[in-house]
Amino acid sequence: MAANPFHLAWFLQGSSIQAWGEPWTGNISEDWMVPDMFLDLVRGMERACFDYILIEDSIYIGQNWRNSRDIFLEGGICVPRQEPSVVATLMAAATKRLGIVPTLSTFAYHPYLTARIVGSLDQVSSGRAGWNMVTGSSDYSAQNFGMDKLPEHDQRYLMAEEYIQVVKQLWGSWEPGAIVADRDSGVLIDPAKVHTIDYEGKYYRSRGPLNSGPCPQGLPVIAQAGGSKSGRTIAATHADTIVAAPNGVAAMKQYRDDVRAQMAALGRNPDDCKVLFLLSPIVAETEDQARWYADQRRVSAEKNIEARLARFGWSTNLDLSGCDLDTPVSQLTLTTNGHQSSLSQFLTRAGDKPLRQAIVDHVSVGYCVDVVGTPHSVASQMDEIMHEVGGDGFLLVLGDVSRRSVATIMDGLVPVLQQRGLTRRAYQHAHLRDNLLEF
Repeated sequence: MAANPFHLAWFLQGSSIQAWGEPWTGNISEDWMVPDMFLDLVRGMERACFDYILIEDSIYIGQNWRNSRDIFLEGGICVPRQEPSVVATLMAAATKRLGIVPTLSTFAYHPYLTARIVGSLDQVSSGRAGWNMVTGSSDYSAQNFGMDKLPEHDQRYLMAEEYIQVVKQLWGSWEPGAIVADRDSGVLIDPAKVHTIDYEGKYYRSRGPLNSGPCPQGLPVIAQAGGSKSGRTIAATHADTIVAAPNGVAAMKQYRDDVRAQMAALGRNPDDCKVLFLLSPIVAETEDQARWYADQRRVSAEKNIEARLARFGWSTNLDLSGCDLDTPVSQLTLTTNGHQSSLSQFLTRAGDKPLRQAIVDHVSVGYCVDVVGTPHSVASQMDEIMHEVGGDGFLLVLGDVSRRSVATIMDGLVPVLQQRGLTRRAYQHAHLRDNLLEF
């Protein structure tokens, strides 16, 4: 293996009919309730020795386009979506080494419930569970749980700090060796090694201990998308792996250096947290084929401007339906209590472009950097990016998840990465945390 191999993971944008309207998705509109395609995905990922799959989630139906749900329902934009912890359990059953990381939001799940769900997933997967911590982004989601709106962005992260403390303490409420299983004495669990946590903060309270028992990993892996200032701080404090999406190689390096510096200042070893950058590689047999597929993103966006604006507004909590498409973005007043990093990235890319051009440009490239080509050229581009950034790997995300598109990665790209020693050929450890810390 190369001196500086990098990690691979997969960012699954929900499950269900998440690629409606894309080619080669088969009968997904009829078969979506049973996640066979996504189980094929995780089996392929395990063959390719990925670290983990992260199941992104939302917990509402969009209504931020003309104050209507119609465009979201008709176009299958982020709906339907199934409970990620259920899908995660099926994925764990279909694999032996791959990490499984569902998203559980801090406003929708009490910390005791999150600790119990993820702890149980860690048990049934023999130590491969993680938790993607999100604070939510839409008032529509808050209203599904009896609230008028989400708290303000920075307050959500203050709440999340307490939330994570509760979850961690609950996972730690069982000491190592608490289950003695002494058949002679008849004692299963040593009471002296199981403790209440008696946590009482400003926002959360929990007595403990966790009744589901100890986790194989001790503490399951915590993933977090730290884009904003508050997000970076909480990621540096608690995350074992970070979902990152800065725009361009220089910004990627700056982001990683900043988070690692914050970790060092907090007394953490920066190497204990792996920063994985979102990447949407387009891989084909020839450069011309790959470029054609890449160009189709723009063709599709230009034909479906309203759907692209609605999808962008869904993640940023904005309704852009009243905006003139020919107005320069710099003349629009756009602020959000939702995904601040998503809006910031869009505004940076947009500059003075008209809204129409800005949204087409924004959705016609792949997240951090655009990577397009044959398996060999894409592998070279990924290698160059990692050398510039310094590590730690990529979180692949495709907007057209199908068995065909997945094969371009698992059977086309990854074998080349492995042959060059850039990614692992075999798992060295049973637990997700240990595989993340392998290099």
